[in-house]
Amino acid sequence: MGKSNNNLNIKKGIKTTFLGIFISFFLATIKIFTGIVGNSYALIADGIESLTDIFTSSIVLTGLYFASKPADEDHPYGHGKAEPFAGVAVAFGIFIAAMIIVVQSIYEIITPHHAPAPFTLIVLVMVIITKESLFRFVIKVGDDVKSVAIRNDAWHHRSDAITSAAAFIGISIALIGGEGYESADDFAALFASVIIIINAYRIFKPALYELLDTAPPANTIQKVRDVANKVENVMGIDKCYVRKMGFDYFVDIHVLVDANLPVFKGHEIAHKVKDELMKEDSNISDVLVHIEPFFKI
Repeated sequence: MGKSNNNLNIKKGIKTTFLGIFISFFLATIKIFTGIVGNSYALIADGIESLTDIFTSSIVLTGLYFASKPADEDHPYGHGKAEPFAGVAVAFGIFIAAMIIVVQSIYEIITPHHAPAPFTLIVLVMVIITKESLFRFVIKVGDDVKSVAIRNDAWHHRSDAITSAAAFIGISIALIGGEGYESADDFAALFASVIIIINAYRIFKPALYELLDTAPPANTIQKVRDVANKVENVMGIDKCYVRKMGFDYFVDIHVLVDANLPVFKGHEIAHKVKDELMKEDSNISDVLVHIEPFFKI
């Protein structure tokens, strides 16, 4: 049941990522064309940021594909690490896009040019609404399927919305201020790049933690301990380790049982603990139960 649920999650993630790629390509084309015609580098930079959405979303798709492959002799725990690895790659993609915008924004600031055209604001309003809506949809899917790569991809869409909002403010200032304020949209692009770098770090951190097998939140581990502790003849829980591998959780738990029980009974209890944990959470792919003797006083 767990594997079936994970396959559905992966398919849902792939469909969501494809949707993001399609929308990002459409918006990038509009923004770059409008930026060139409307003389707005902030809008062109925004279009470049949207192009990186396509690149990073493609990385997410690749990660999801490899994460969905079943375990084999060389990868007995499956290929789940491909998913957070894709998340790290997405974070680096966002950071690189931000640095490109920083360099070009500084160049535009020191280079005299005309103020942007007013119609660029209409395009930006459309972009902001579209990207923020896409962010909310994708982040919900990422939370539902517990995918760090999809959540990171969602934040990339939020970064795109931020750059568009900054561009809108900058262009508005340039148009209202008139002569001498032509570079306002370039300063806006520079400011937006700082926000994007912060977001890149924000999404890089959890992906890296998962690659390093960092323990999940305390409430997740406590839930595992509580379920195991309720199994009949379990006298207590000694150690409990949980690690995430893509969409799957792997549990290593030490269960205390009566020291005088026969081996077959301890084996039976161990299987019961494993069954209960996997029934409680379909994302738990495997449970390794260590039986420890409990001596009654």
